[in-house]
Amino acid sequence: MGIKEDVYYEGGPHRGDLIVNLLLGLTVICLPLTVGSIVRALWLRYRITSRRISITSGWQGRDRSDVIYPEIVSVIAVPRGWGAWGDMVLTLKDGSRLEMRSMPNFRAAADYIKERIAEPARTASSK
Repeated sequence: MGIKEDVYYEGGPHRGDLIVNLLLGLTVICLPLTVGSIVRALWLRYRITSRRISITSGWQGRDRSDVIYPEIVSVIAVPRGWGAWGDMVLTLKDGSRLEMRSMPNFRAAADYIKERIAEPARTASSK
């Protein structure tokens, strides 16, 4: 039997991202942002557990990316929406990057991830 996996966060992007972009959609210029936020709200799901990070996205949620903590080199978190939500970028050992957009409680999630990555990567993420 496998090791128990404790779920830290499971859900979609922050609702505020959708609300702000719907309001911006009242202007014709911001319609692409509005469509993007609607698609994120419908089909983007995050799952952060004690063993891995899973992101389900794409058309009707058909794409899935799983990353285990030893593969993460650095975590960068940037606030959006007046700090109520934010974006995170996970840099992996192979140089690729995994974006997590409109994460609710992104600071605590970034700290949770940093606690689980290797010590050299944790130091690099703090800079």
